[in-house]
Amino acid sequence: MANKEDIERLDRDIIGLLSRRAELCIKDLKAEKDGNVFSAAERSRLFSMIEEMNVGPLPHDIIKKIYIDILTASTAAAAPIAVAFLGPEGTFTAIAVREFFGEAIRLLPQRTIQDVFQQVEAGAARFGVVPIENSTEGSVTFTLDELMETSLVIMSERYIRITYSLLSRGADMASIKKIFTHPQTLGQCKGWLRANIPHAEIVTVESTSRAAEIASREEGTAAISSGLAAEIYSLNTLATMIEDSRQNFTRFFLVGNEAARPTGKDKTSIVCAVKDRPGALMKLLKPFSDAGINMTRIESRPDKKKMWEYNFFIDLLGHLEDAAVRKALGAVKRETIFLKILGSYPAGS
Repeated sequence: MANKEDIERLDRDIIGLLSRRAELCIKDLKAEKDGNVFSAAERSRLFSMIEEMNVGPLPHDIIKKIYIDILTASTAAAAPIAVAFLGPEGTFTAIAVREFFGEAIRLLPQRTIQDVFQQVEAGAARFGVVPIENSTEGSVTFTLDELMETSLVIMSERYIRITYSLLSRGADMASIKKIFTHPQTLGQCKGWLRANIPHAEIVTVESTSRAAEIASREEGTAAISSGLAAEIYSLNTLATMIEDSRQNFTRFFLVGNEAARPTGKDKTSIVCAVKDRPGALMKLLKPFSDAGINMTRIESRPDKKKMWEYNFFIDLLGHLEDAAVRKALGAVKRETIFLKILGSYPAGS
């Protein structure tokens, strides 16, 4: 049986060490020695050390989340951190914000993805968090469009497991006449809806949290949303895990003005347009193949300014500061009408 005095002594040591670490972090921030404790290099150093030294019984992910909260709280003590995200509270983007930052931040929920970018560009928020693609429904085109126009860079990415619930003021599905949901969410749950509530009218709204908010006010309605939204809007959970695919993940970007330093396990995202000639796409991709660089994603998107012309969004493994990546992008630039680097950032798992 554990000695209570030993446990209390450890608790006192831990509290003292946490306070000392926070003091040093705040001192460095105020001296501008390291203006971003959320930097890829800092996280990589900490996470590598955790994986090397942690022998249990707590898993690595729990220790990492504790450190994220320590970093966030220390930075907030030096200067408040505001993060814009696609809101309102209760959306999966809000869950992604917590994965990036923990709890000690000021949340700035926005109605649209464009608003998220504008808040960061205007300086009202230091960072923004936006969805970029879903594993079953594909890319979020609003985010692709904003990445084309913004001066912000991608700083990091996270993959969040998406699990939907059917929420309602009522207590059974038989009384549901109308269901509110987001268009992408509808695409991820349409099979379950056809099988279980085929009679209900489907109404799409701007977010899953907005859907829950409306359902909390109207009898005979339900929302497809997160478990967090059920708590926020005091709704009953009529069904859980109603998504059609159990491998349902959404990828989120952290955007801001601060470029991420190399970590040794990075991605680079670019957007470009090729010259209108035979073999143009093959010539665009050849430098990556020649350099042995793996592309993890390539997608075309219509150019809104020129009819029947397309931009290509490409993700590749490696950092802009890597010699092989720089050389390949130099060759790619010669084959394009334009080339924009969207950011180099630590690769998510």
